[in-house]
Amino acid sequence: APVELREKLSFKNSDFNPLLKIKERIPEVKEVLFLSTCNRVEFYLVTSQDKKEKVLQKLKDFIEEHTEVRWKEIDKHFYFLFDESAIKHLFKVACGLDSLVLGEPQILGQIKSAYKKALEYKTSGLFLNKLLHRTFFVAKRVRTETGIGSGALSISYAAYILAKKILGNLKDKCLLLVGAGEMAELACHHFKNS
Repeated sequence: APVELREKLSFKNSDFNPLLKIKERIPEVKEVLFLSTCNRVEFYLVTSQDKKEKVLQKLKDFIEEHTEVRWKEIDKHFYFLFDESAIKHLFKVACGLDSLVLGEPQILGQIKSAYKKALEYKTSGLFLNKLLHRTFFVAKRVRTETGIGSGALSISYAAYILAKKILGNLKDKCLLLVGAGEMAELACHHFKNS
């Protein structure tokens, strides 16, 4: 999905709390985790099997209600995973296997922050608690038992490595960074310390 669309779905620029609003608007949802990063917007919802389709429709209505987009504009950018497929997806995301840069570690911290919010707002219960603890275990195991963390670990670091490869020594170079946010801060850190 284009950045402009993901920005409209992030809910970051207001006091709006999607965790509480989803629980309020969709009573069939027992637990909810909301993950919003620069590259993804994901809702992890726990409901009963017989209510999945109803919850899905209400989630679509919720998104239309609380964003500046209509579902028909964004439908092609969404995918829905259920049961084991959703769990496997969360594991892949936490391990950095579903990132622009393979093995990118920031996502695990972002998942931990999302989980902390879910705990704070009491939208995480028995299922999500067990799932998230298992997710953190799996991510740590993948990181320690594989070579996934041996390459460039973020887009900003990849840009830094590429700049060094092309320009050589960066100490006498002037950098213009256009952007803001976590990736921009990381890029500044890499270039300042070169």
